[in-house]
Amino acid sequence: MKSDRLLSILLLLQTHGQVPASELAQRLEVSVRTIFRDVEALSAAGVPVYAERGRNGGIRLLPGYRTDVSGLTADEARALFVLVTEQAHADLGLGRAIGSALRKVMAAVPAPFRGDADLASRRILIDPVRWRGTPRPSAVDLGVLQAAVFNDRRLRLRYRHGRDRQVRSYTLDPYGLVSKAGAWYLVADHRGKAMMFRSDRMLSASVAEEPVRRRSGVELADVWEVLREGIDRIPASVRVVVRVRRSALARFLRYHEANLAAPAPALEEAEAGAGDEGGPVELELGFPALRAAEQLLAFGPAVEVVEPAELREALVRRARETISLYAPPDED
Repeated sequence: MKSDRLLSILLLLQTHGQVPASELAQRLEVSVRTIFRDVEALSAAGVPVYAERGRNGGIRLLPGYRTDVSGLTADEARALFVLVTEQAHADLGLGRAIGSALRKVMAAVPAPFRGDADLASRRILIDPVRWRGTPRPSAVDLGVLQAAVFNDRRLRLRYRHGRDRQVRSYTLDPYGLVSKAGAWYLVADHRGKAMMFRSDRMLSASVAEEPVRRRSGVELADVWEVLREGIDRIPASVRVVVRVRRSALARFLRYHEANLAAPAPALEEAEAGAGDEGGPVELELGFPALRAAEQLLAFGPAVEVVEPAELREALVRRARETISLYAPPDED
């Protein structure tokens, strides 16, 4: 562990130049005293490292002591640091490893490109976990959003909200962009309050001349975590019981796995492309509102709603409205 920590200190110093001992201790989850002992060990091993005292002091390497690799372009360096959310690595037990790996890669990136690479890691986030619904193409040019994000400019946006379909105009202070299971979101402050905006609901976007006014010390990942948890904590107040044909189970779960109130049985048969032998599979789901559950009608006869009765009645009305739309005029 000590050798890994010494290497991490060396790479952090190569990347950032001068770093306060307290910041190194916080990043590596050790005491400041341990950091100073590690610095002494590096110095004894021949690494030209030293500490500067005072208010603006810190630990640094002698100028010129760096390791560069050639061959990486600016775009390649930036691409390396567009990452998935930390939760994906934590799920695999690699939460600590990803931070160490990034420090090593950043130290190897040619010095002229490190700024762009570091900026990409703080301004672009990929979150692969699906929410409800299917992502649609962006309604505005993502390049405009990126221009505001990377150039630290405010963004003017006209946006149609999903909850009430109202169109509103905003002047925003962007933190960055997040790809959530293929759907792009702009994460920004509006009058100091964090908000998210789906790109496929944007009607127009333009970069303003004014510099961005982000809250000090707040990063994209911090804001996204708060917003994401707020969505995930929306209560599923409507309990729905359905029967799903086995041949449609895999497709059904792709869209509604997040709504499951209990683990789904017979997943092996679904993945193996099993037929409908053995009868339908009964599942219990949760939806935030009855209207949200009406999307189950899209599966047609492959999914039967058992309860609640109010949802069955709503689906019957929807089905009759659809039939009346497509039925020939002379048909009763």
